[in-house]
Amino acid sequence: MRHVMVQIPKTPAPASPAPRSVPTSADVARLAGVSRATVSYVLNNTSAVRISEPTRRRVHEAAKELGYVPHAAARSLRAGHSRLVLMPAPTIPVGQLYGQFINELQWALSRLDYTVVQHGSVGLHGDEAARAWAELRPVAVLVPGAGLGPKGVAVLKRSGARAVVTLGPESVEGAHALLMDHEAVGRCAGAHLYERGRRRIGVVVPEEAGLEAFSLPRLEGVRNALRGTDATVTHLPLAHTEEAGARLAARWRDLGLDAVFAYNDEYAMLLMRALQDQGVDVPGETALIGADDLMIGRLLRPRLSTVHLELPSGRDLAELVDRAVRDPGAVPETHKVLGATVVHRESS
Repeated sequence: MRHVMVQIPKTPAPASPAPRSVPTSADVARLAGVSRATVSYVLNNTSAVRISEPTRRRVHEAAKELGYVPHAAARSLRAGHSRLVLMPAPTIPVGQLYGQFINELQWALSRLDYTVVQHGSVGLHGDEAARAWAELRPVAVLVPGAGLGPKGVAVLKRSGARAVVTLGPESVEGAHALLMDHEAVGRCAGAHLYERGRRRIGVVVPEEAGLEAFSLPRLEGVRNALRGTDATVTHLPLAHTEEAGARLAARWRDLGLDAVFAYNDEYAMLLMRALQDQGVDVPGETALIGADDLMIGRLLRPRLSTVHLELPSGRDLAELVDRAVRDPGAVPETHKVLGATVVHRESS
Protein backbone atom coordinates (compact mmCIF):
# COMPACT_ATOMS: atom_id res chain seq x y z
CA MET A 1 0.00 0.00 0.00
CA ARG A 2 1.34 3.35 -0.98
CA HIS A 3 1.57 5.97 1.78
CA VAL A 4 1.51 9.68 1.09
CA MET A 5 2.78 12.02 3.77
CA VAL A 6 1.04 15.33 3.95
CA GLN A 7 2.54 18.11 5.97
CA ILE A 8 -0.05 20.14 7.88
CA PRO A 9 1.00 23.75 8.06
CA LYS A 10 1.24 25.13 11.57
CA THR A 11 -1.45 27.63 12.30
CA PRO A 12 -0.18 30.40 14.53
CA ALA A 13 -2.10 30.69 17.80
CA PRO A 14 -4.39 33.69 17.87
CA ALA A 15 -2.76 36.60 19.56
CA SER A 16 -4.19 37.18 23.01
CA PRO A 17 -5.65 40.62 23.45
CA ALA A 18 -3.33 43.09 25.09
CA PRO A 19 -4.13 43.42 28.78
CA ARG A 20 -6.16 46.51 29.51
CA SER A 21 -4.57 48.91 31.87
CA VAL A 22 -6.26 49.34 35.23
CA PRO A 23 -8.16 52.66 35.30
CA THR A 24 -6.91 55.19 37.83
CA SER A 25 -8.45 58.13 39.60
CA ALA A 26 -6.52 60.36 37.18
CA ASP A 27 -8.43 58.75 34.28
CA VAL A 28 -11.72 59.41 36.09
CA ALA A 29 -10.69 63.02 36.73
CA ARG A 30 -9.86 63.61 33.03
CA LEU A 31 -13.13 62.09 31.82
CA ALA A 32 -15.21 64.00 34.38
CA GLY A 33 -13.29 67.26 33.87
CA VAL A 34 -12.41 67.63 37.57
CA SER A 35 -9.33 67.35 39.76
CA ARG A 36 -8.11 64.07 41.31
CA ALA A 37 -8.84 65.56 44.71
CA THR A 38 -12.49 66.05 43.71
CA VAL A 39 -12.66 62.42 42.55
CA SER A 40 -11.29 61.34 45.92
CA TYR A 41 -13.77 63.51 47.83
CA VAL A 42 -16.73 62.19 45.84
CA LEU A 43 -15.86 58.48 45.77
CA ASN A 44 -14.76 58.45 49.41
CA ASN A 45 -18.00 60.20 50.38
CA THR A 46 -16.11 62.93 52.22
CA SER A 47 -18.56 65.19 54.04
CA ALA A 48 -16.04 67.84 55.04
CA VAL A 49 -15.84 69.21 51.47
CA ARG A 50 -18.94 70.46 49.67
CA ILE A 51 -19.29 69.14 46.13
CA SER A 52 -22.21 70.11 43.91
CA GLU A 53 -24.63 67.38 42.89
CA PRO A 54 -23.92 67.75 39.11
CA THR A 55 -20.20 67.30 39.80
CA ARG A 56 -20.87 64.22 41.94
CA ARG A 57 -22.97 62.75 39.14
CA ARG A 58 -20.21 63.37 36.55
CA VAL A 59 -17.60 61.69 38.74
CA HIS A 60 -19.80 58.65 39.42
CA GLU A 61 -20.71 58.34 35.73
CA ALA A 62 -17.06 58.57 34.69
CA ALA A 63 -16.01 55.96 37.26
CA LYS A 64 -18.77 53.64 36.07
CA GLU A 65 -17.87 54.11 32.39
CA LEU A 66 -14.18 53.35 33.05
CA GLY A 67 -14.85 50.54 35.49
CA TYR A 68 -12.86 52.34 38.17
CA VAL A 69 -13.06 51.05 41.75
CA PRO A 70 -11.25 52.81 44.63
CA HIS A 71 -8.37 50.84 46.12
CA ALA A 72 -9.40 49.97 49.68
CA ALA A 73 -5.88 49.13 50.85
CA ALA A 74 -4.46 52.41 49.53
CA ARG A 75 -7.28 54.33 51.16
CA SER A 76 -6.56 52.57 54.45
CA LEU A 77 -2.90 53.53 54.24
CA ARG A 78 -3.80 57.18 53.72
CA ALA A 79 -6.29 57.16 56.58
CA GLY A 80 -4.08 55.19 58.96
CA HIS A 81 -6.80 52.55 59.40
CA SER A 82 -9.20 50.46 57.33
CA ARG A 83 -12.90 51.16 56.80
CA LEU A 84 -13.75 47.51 57.33
CA VAL A 85 -16.41 46.65 59.91
CA LEU A 86 -16.43 42.95 60.71
CA MET A 87 -19.51 41.10 61.90
CA PRO A 88 -19.06 37.45 62.87
CA ALA A 89 -21.65 35.36 61.04
CA PRO A 90 -24.16 33.96 63.55
CA THR A 91 -23.48 30.34 64.52
CA ILE A 92 -27.05 29.97 65.82
CA PRO A 93 -30.42 30.14 64.07
CA VAL A 94 -31.43 33.79 63.75
CA GLY A 95 -34.98 34.91 63.19
CA GLN A 96 -36.49 37.31 60.70
CA LEU A 97 -36.46 40.19 63.17
CA TYR A 98 -32.70 39.97 63.73
CA GLY A 99 -32.10 39.62 59.99
CA GLN A 100 -34.00 42.86 59.33
CA PHE A 101 -31.94 44.61 62.02
CA ILE A 102 -28.65 43.43 60.46
CA ASN A 103 -29.73 44.62 57.00
CA GLU A 104 -30.60 48.06 58.36
CA LEU A 105 -27.27 48.25 60.19
CA GLN A 106 -25.27 47.31 57.09
CA TRP A 107 -27.09 49.95 55.04
CA ALA A 108 -26.45 52.64 57.69
CA LEU A 109 -22.74 51.75 57.93
CA SER A 110 -22.36 51.85 54.15
CA ARG A 111 -23.84 55.35 54.17
CA LEU A 112 -21.01 56.31 56.52
CA ASP A 113 -18.47 54.87 54.05
CA TYR A 114 -17.74 51.64 55.93
CA THR A 115 -17.52 48.24 54.29
CA VAL A 116 -19.32 45.53 56.27
CA VAL A 117 -18.00 41.98 56.05
CA GLN A 118 -19.56 38.94 57.70
CA HIS A 119 -16.91 36.52 58.92
CA GLY A 120 -17.66 32.80 59.18
CA SER A 121 -15.70 31.49 62.16
CA VAL A 122 -17.16 27.97 62.37
CA GLY A 123 -15.51 25.96 65.12
CA LEU A 124 -13.90 29.02 66.72
CA HIS A 125 -15.23 30.53 69.90
CA GLY A 126 -14.53 33.44 72.22
CA ASP A 127 -10.98 34.75 72.31
CA GLU A 128 -9.82 32.20 69.72
CA ALA A 129 -12.37 33.60 67.28
CA ALA A 130 -11.17 37.13 68.11
CA ARG A 131 -7.68 36.24 66.88
CA ALA A 132 -9.14 35.07 63.55
CA TRP A 133 -11.11 38.32 63.24
CA ALA A 134 -8.00 40.37 64.07
CA GLU A 135 -6.14 38.89 61.06
CA LEU A 136 -8.36 40.98 58.76
CA ARG A 137 -7.41 44.21 60.59
CA PRO A 138 -10.96 45.59 60.88
CA VAL A 139 -11.48 49.11 62.16
CA ALA A 140 -14.50 47.89 64.14
CA VAL A 141 -16.01 44.57 65.21
CA LEU A 142 -19.67 44.00 66.12
CA VAL A 143 -20.10 40.84 68.17
CA PRO A 144 -23.63 39.43 68.64
CA GLY A 145 -24.33 37.14 71.59
CA ALA A 146 -22.04 36.06 74.40
CA GLY A 147 -18.57 34.49 74.34
CA LEU A 148 -16.12 37.32 73.74
CA GLY A 149 -14.01 38.15 76.79
CA PRO A 150 -11.67 41.02 77.82
CA LYS A 151 -8.65 39.18 76.35
CA GLY A 152 -10.37 38.95 72.98
CA VAL A 153 -11.22 42.66 73.09
CA ALA A 154 -7.55 43.43 73.85
CA VAL A 155 -6.38 41.27 70.91
CA LEU A 156 -8.71 43.12 68.55
CA LYS A 157 -7.58 46.53 69.77
CA ARG A 158 -3.90 45.64 69.48
CA SER A 159 -4.56 44.61 65.86
CA GLY A 160 -5.95 48.09 65.10
CA ALA A 161 -9.66 47.79 65.86
CA ARG A 162 -10.80 51.17 67.14
CA ALA A 163 -14.25 49.97 68.19
CA VAL A 164 -15.49 46.68 69.61
CA VAL A 165 -19.26 46.56 70.19
CA THR A 166 -21.05 43.63 71.82
CA LEU A 167 -24.77 42.87 71.56
CA GLY A 168 -25.74 40.56 74.39
CA PRO A 169 -26.95 40.14 77.95
CA GLU A 170 -23.75 41.40 79.64
CA SER A 171 -21.08 44.01 79.01
CA VAL A 172 -17.44 43.06 78.35
CA GLU A 173 -14.53 45.06 79.73
CA GLY A 174 -13.08 47.38 77.11
CA ALA A 175 -16.00 47.08 74.67
CA HIS A 176 -19.02 49.21 73.96
CA ALA A 177 -22.12 47.28 74.98
CA LEU A 178 -25.72 47.07 73.83
CA LEU A 179 -27.39 45.15 76.65
CA MET A 180 -30.33 43.10 75.43
CA ASP A 181 -32.72 42.37 78.30
CA HIS A 182 -34.32 39.07 77.31
CA GLU A 183 -35.55 38.54 80.86
CA ALA A 184 -37.98 41.44 80.29
CA VAL A 185 -39.46 39.58 77.30
CA GLY A 186 -40.39 36.59 79.45
CA ARG A 187 -41.58 38.84 82.27
CA CYS A 188 -44.03 40.58 79.91
CA ALA A 189 -45.35 37.28 78.56
CA GLY A 190 -45.77 35.73 82.00
CA ALA A 191 -47.56 38.76 83.42
CA HIS A 192 -49.90 38.87 80.41
CA LEU A 193 -50.92 35.22 80.75
CA TYR A 194 -51.49 35.61 84.49
CA GLU A 195 -53.67 38.69 83.91
CA ARG A 196 -55.73 36.62 81.46
CA GLY A 197 -56.55 34.21 84.31
CA ARG A 198 -54.06 31.49 83.40
CA ARG A 199 -52.32 29.65 86.26
CA ARG A 200 -50.59 26.57 84.80
CA ILE A 201 -48.13 28.09 82.38
CA GLY A 202 -45.64 26.29 80.16
CA VAL A 203 -42.55 27.94 78.65
CA VAL A 204 -41.12 26.57 75.39
CA VAL A 205 -37.31 26.59 75.43
CA PRO A 206 -35.53 25.69 72.15
CA GLU A 207 -33.35 22.60 72.15
CA GLU A 208 -31.13 24.08 69.42
CA ALA A 209 -27.62 24.70 70.77
CA GLY A 210 -26.49 28.32 71.07
CA LEU A 211 -29.86 29.87 71.91
CA GLU A 212 -29.44 29.51 75.68
CA ALA A 213 -28.22 33.09 76.09
CA PHE A 214 -31.62 34.27 74.85
CA SER A 215 -34.03 31.49 75.86
CA LEU A 216 -32.98 30.91 79.49
CA PRO A 217 -33.34 34.60 80.47
CA ARG A 218 -36.82 34.55 78.90
CA LEU A 219 -37.71 31.47 80.98
CA GLU A 220 -36.38 33.22 84.08
CA GLY A 221 -38.45 36.28 83.22
CA VAL A 222 -41.65 34.24 83.29
CA ARG A 223 -40.64 32.77 86.64
CA ASN A 224 -39.92 36.23 88.03
CA ALA A 225 -43.28 37.56 86.82
CA LEU A 226 -45.14 34.74 88.59
CA ARG A 227 -43.02 34.46 91.73
CA GLY A 228 -45.20 34.81 94.81
CA THR A 229 -48.42 34.06 92.94
CA ASP A 230 -50.53 30.88 92.76
CA ALA A 231 -49.28 30.11 89.23
CA THR A 232 -46.88 27.31 88.25
CA VAL A 233 -44.23 27.32 85.50
CA THR A 234 -43.34 24.24 83.45
CA HIS A 235 -40.15 24.12 81.35
CA LEU A 236 -40.91 22.64 77.88
CA PRO A 237 -37.83 21.78 75.76
CA LEU A 238 -38.73 21.75 72.06
CA ALA A 239 -36.79 21.26 68.83
CA HIS A 240 -37.91 23.32 65.85
CA THR A 241 -39.31 20.42 63.83
CA GLU A 242 -42.84 19.31 63.00
CA GLU A 243 -42.16 15.91 64.57
CA ALA A 244 -41.06 17.46 67.88
CA GLY A 245 -44.12 19.72 67.91
CA ALA A 246 -46.41 16.76 67.28
CA ARG A 247 -44.82 14.75 70.11
CA LEU A 248 -45.30 17.60 72.59
CA ALA A 249 -48.89 18.21 71.46
CA ALA A 250 -49.73 14.49 71.80
CA ARG A 251 -49.09 14.62 75.56
CA TRP A 252 -50.43 18.14 76.06
CA ARG A 253 -53.56 17.24 78.02
CA ASP A 254 -51.48 15.04 80.34
CA LEU A 255 -49.38 18.11 81.20
CA GLY A 256 -52.47 19.94 82.45
CA LEU A 257 -51.33 23.35 81.18
CA ASP A 258 -53.76 26.17 80.41
CA ALA A 259 -51.24 28.57 78.81
CA VAL A 260 -47.85 28.60 77.10
CA PHE A 261 -45.23 31.20 76.24
CA ALA A 262 -43.20 30.04 73.25
CA TYR A 263 -39.64 31.32 72.85
CA ASN A 264 -40.58 33.32 69.76
CA ASP A 265 -43.30 33.53 67.11
CA GLU A 266 -41.76 30.75 65.02
CA TYR A 267 -41.90 28.26 67.90
CA ALA A 268 -45.37 29.56 68.81
CA MET A 269 -46.66 28.91 65.28
CA LEU A 270 -45.08 25.44 65.27
CA LEU A 271 -46.78 24.55 68.55
CA MET A 272 -50.12 26.13 67.63
CA ARG A 273 -50.38 24.03 64.49
CA ALA A 274 -49.48 20.87 66.41
CA LEU A 275 -52.01 21.61 69.17
CA GLN A 276 -54.76 22.28 66.65
CA ASP A 277 -53.95 18.99 64.91
CA GLN A 278 -54.53 17.27 68.28
CA GLY A 279 -57.87 19.04 68.71
CA VAL A 280 -56.62 21.33 71.50
CA ASP A 281 -58.56 24.59 71.33
CA VAL A 282 -56.45 27.77 71.27
CA PRO A 283 -57.19 29.86 73.31
CA GLY A 284 -60.11 27.97 74.88
CA GLU A 285 -58.06 25.18 76.45
CA THR A 286 -54.62 26.76 76.12
CA ALA A 287 -53.70 30.41 75.70
CA LEU A 288 -50.60 30.97 73.57
CA ILE A 289 -48.18 33.88 73.18
CA GLY A 290 -44.93 34.23 71.22
CA ALA A 291 -42.35 36.98 70.77
CA ASP A 292 -40.93 39.10 67.89
CA ASP A 293 -44.27 40.31 66.46
CA LEU A 294 -43.72 38.87 62.98
CA MET A 295 -46.30 39.79 60.35
CA ILE A 296 -47.15 36.15 59.66
CA GLY A 297 -48.51 35.89 63.21
CA ARG A 298 -51.30 38.26 62.20
CA LEU A 299 -52.25 35.94 59.34
CA LEU A 300 -52.82 32.92 61.58
CA ARG A 301 -56.23 31.94 62.91
CA PRO A 302 -56.48 32.64 65.76
CA ARG A 303 -54.19 35.63 65.37
CA LEU A 304 -51.05 35.22 67.46
CA SER A 305 -50.51 37.25 70.63
CA THR A 306 -46.86 38.24 70.91
CA VAL A 307 -44.25 40.33 72.68
CA HIS A 308 -43.15 43.18 70.43
CA LEU A 309 -39.39 43.77 70.63
CA GLU A 310 -37.92 47.23 70.11
CA LEU A 311 -34.44 46.57 68.72
CA PRO A 312 -31.87 49.36 68.55
CA SER A 313 -31.99 51.42 65.38
CA GLY A 314 -29.40 50.31 62.83
CA ARG A 315 -28.67 53.98 62.19
CA ASP A 316 -28.05 54.66 65.90
CA LEU A 317 -25.69 51.70 66.17
CA ALA A 318 -23.83 52.78 63.01
CA GLU A 319 -23.37 56.23 64.53
CA LEU A 320 -22.04 54.63 67.74
CA VAL A 321 -19.48 52.71 65.67
CA ASP A 322 -18.49 55.87 63.82
CA ARG A 323 -18.07 57.83 67.08
CA ALA A 324 -15.86 55.10 68.51
CA VAL A 325 -13.73 54.95 65.36
CA ARG A 326 -13.22 58.70 65.45
CA ASP A 327 -12.41 58.70 69.18
CA PRO A 328 -10.92 55.30 70.08
CA GLY A 329 -9.78 56.53 73.49
CA ALA A 330 -13.28 57.41 74.69
CA VAL A 331 -14.83 55.56 77.63
CA PRO A 332 -16.90 52.59 76.32
CA GLU A 333 -20.61 53.34 76.12
CA THR A 334 -23.28 51.04 77.56
CA HIS A 335 -26.87 51.20 76.35
CA LYS A 336 -29.85 49.11 77.43
CA VAL A 337 -31.91 48.10 74.42
CA LEU A 338 -34.64 45.61 73.48
CA GLY A 339 -37.79 47.21 74.81
CA ALA A 340 -40.63 44.69 75.26
CA THR A 341 -44.40 45.26 75.09
CA VAL A 342 -47.26 42.77 74.77
CA VAL A 343 -49.46 42.79 71.67
CA HIS A 344 -52.70 41.06 72.70
CA ARG A 345 -54.50 39.16 69.96
CA GLU A 346 -56.87 36.21 69.76
CA SER A 347 -54.52 33.34 70.76
CA SER A 348 -54.40 34.45 74.40
